Amino acid sequence: MSCISHPLIRPDSIESREYQLSVAMRALDGNTMVILPTGLGKTAVALLVAASRLYNEGGKVLMLAPTKPLVEQHLRYFERYLLAKNPPVSHSDPEGSPFVMFTGDAPPAERTTEWERATVILATPQVIKNDVIAGRYTLKDVSLLIVDECHRAVGNYAYVFLAQRYLGSADKPLLLAMTASPGGAQEKVQEVCANLGIAHVETRTENDPDVRPYVFERELDYISIDLPPDLKYVIQTLNTLIEDRLALLASLHFTVPKRDKLTMKALNTINAQIQQRIASRDPTGFSAASVYAECMKLRHAVTLAESQGSEVLKGYLAKMIAEGTGTGGSKASQRLAQDLSFRELFERSVSWTKELHPKPEVVLGLVRDQLEAYPDSRIIIFATYRDTVQLLVDHLARNGIMSERFVGQAAKDSEKGLSQKKQIAALTRFREGEFKVLVATSVGEEGLDVPSTDLVIFYEAVPSEIRSIQRKGRTGRSGAGRVVVLVTKGTSDEVFRHVSAGKEKQMQKTMRSMSSMSSPLPQRTAPVEQASIDEFTPQGPKIVIDDRETSSRVVEHLSGMGAMIRLERLPFGDYAIGDRILIERKTARDFVDTLINRDLLGQVKSLAEAVPRPVLIIEGGDLYAQRDIHPNAIKGVLAALTIDMGVSLIYTTDEQDTAQMLFVLAKREEGERGERKMHPHKSHRSQKEEQEYIVSSFPEIGMKNARLLLDHFGSIRAIANASLEEFVAVKGIGEKTGGRIFDLCRQGYD
Repeated sequence: MSCISHPLIRPDSIESREYQLSVAMRALDGNTMVILPTGLGKTAVALLVAASRLYNEGGKVLMLAPTKPLVEQHLRYFERYLLAKNPPVSHSDPEGSPFVMFTGDAPPAERTTEWERATVILATPQVIKNDVIAGRYTLKDVSLLIVDECHRAVGNYAYVFLAQRYLGSADKPLLLAMTASPGGAQEKVQEVCANLGIAHVETRTENDPDVRPYVFERELDYISIDLPPDLKYVIQTLNTLIEDRLALLASLHFTVPKRDKLTMKALNTINAQIQQRIASRDPTGFSAASVYAECMKLRHAVTLAESQGSEVLKGYLAKMIAEGTGTGGSKASQRLAQDLSFRELFERSVSWTKELHPKPEVVLGLVRDQLEAYPDSRIIIFATYRDTVQLLVDHLARNGIMSERFVGQAAKDSEKGLSQKKQIAALTRFREGEFKVLVATSVGEEGLDVPSTDLVIFYEAVPSEIRSIQRKGRTGRSGAGRVVVLVTKGTSDEVFRHVSAGKEKQMQKTMRSMSSMSSPLPQRTAPVEQASIDEFTPQGPKIVIDDRETSSRVVEHLSGMGAMIRLERLPFGDYAIGDRILIERKTARDFVDTLINRDLLGQVKSLAEAVPRPVLIIEGGDLYAQRDIHPNAIKGVLAALTIDMGVSLIYTTDEQDTAQMLFVLAKREEGERGERKMHPHKSHRSQKEEQEYIVSSFPEIGMKNARLLLDHFGSIRAIANASLEEFVAVKGIGEKTGGRIFDLCRQGYD
């Protein structure tokens, strides 16, 4: 085996593959998207490009990946093969490793120090976005930005912001984007290319002549499974319920398809009609929206019965009944819970004592046969739903086969997810053979480094070509492999099988056409608002932003406008400007949802009690067209917010408009603070506000307690002269806080 020879790559460590070298050389010429099937060494291409850039251009390499397990995997790879050194400048820790991993666990100050010291940074995108927005460091010295799983670079995903900021601020920018499957729709791929500034696409398939020698045989089998009679009955009943809802929508003069033609596209068309009526204040729109929600719930139940099985379906039916009979359930859940046919289905499901669907037994047979024939095998089972994952883990365990689940972080209902630390630990144990079977949701589809996987089982077919390709790529990487897809006859499984196959063919066709284009791909230019910033160093007014707001484009726009941003967890509000202004931002829909489902008035009341100048920004849309709620109810709430609580209401059209308003508020407040310093006798506060401001400056008092004390005692003098017993008598103050004020008012100024 011949190996790559490069001054910055460990000798005799990386196999020399012609297609990888060819792709890497092309990637050095300009911003490139590299599309390689899983297992063909996208990371090796990234390593080659990184070594060349560091050797020829210096600077830093920043590699982004969407999850912590992937970031850690890349870190291990680069540490093993790349001979990087720290930059030849003075650092506080010049002897430290040139590699560093950022995932948000380390404090911001530590990340800033590590950034200055390190040469190769491997990170999740959100933490880099937050740091750049907060001005902790810039991307000026990054000579290569690597974007893994780049098909995510759409919408408001952090990749989009970082790529545009990088291409507009780096001294010597070069971007390498990598994916196994960018998607079949050419418009989607072009959007990704535009968002990342891609100039050309390099793609290879397993059938290309320079790739074929490195691809192992991969057998693809589809196993057809008959649906048992009990589940057929359930599906027929559910379909009858769906037909009833479609008939009701038709009676309201909506255009609806027949039940057997009710695809996701058809459902979206119905929803578009409903939203149009709601926008025109037609009362039937709100009624139809609830019926539409019933259709979606029933259709989901059909999917579970067809592809997942009776146990998962039973849990879902129980959840719907609980929502419909409990407090706070939606109208759709309440009507379903009152429907006799639906209740009969639920009662029927309670009597099921074992799994009715044959799929778990088929999975058990496949796993058992594989391990008997090849005891050292590694097997991955993919299932869409967490409930199914747990069902399979339990079923395998009852039959003496040890397996572990591999799911995402988020907790859903009563089930806990896996933290990223636990995900990494599970992959390590799987790789080292502590258990042979991994049962995973979609979190296991991207970038899993398990080269010895011999068998992959799809519990159900998936309609996404991206997910299908990524799942298949988990086997046949270092030896012959097998992929088995379980397909329930006459159900959505069969439809999804053909849909994903068609999309895969379309994707390959799209990639061939794009990679053969002679002209550069369309690129999105950096926003004009960013062009005026001096090396993207913030020069504008200061704004404190709640760290939960960083997923919104408002923060991106503020950063692009040059605002000096500090991220922290705010107890109230989303944005803080100076010591007087707190802003809560809500979209029109969120405003109405919070009014109905949560405590909007209580939330805003806390905001109003915290500062003299509370502001509520309502963004986009018509408040009165969001949900079926009487306009006078909304007007009453708005009146209470402004008159009773003294909250300033500001309406904006979109996220950019909101950012511009915040920027203007911050500049105006900063100007007023400067004016107050130059002319202290001029104050924009009322006498009442001045009193609140003075009392709130006492230790641990704040605006809320300041108002309590002033309401109780009537003046600042009375507060200063109050006894300890009088302080304690004030509800909400207490002995400790009252004692501090009492002592402070009586101590001499030394």
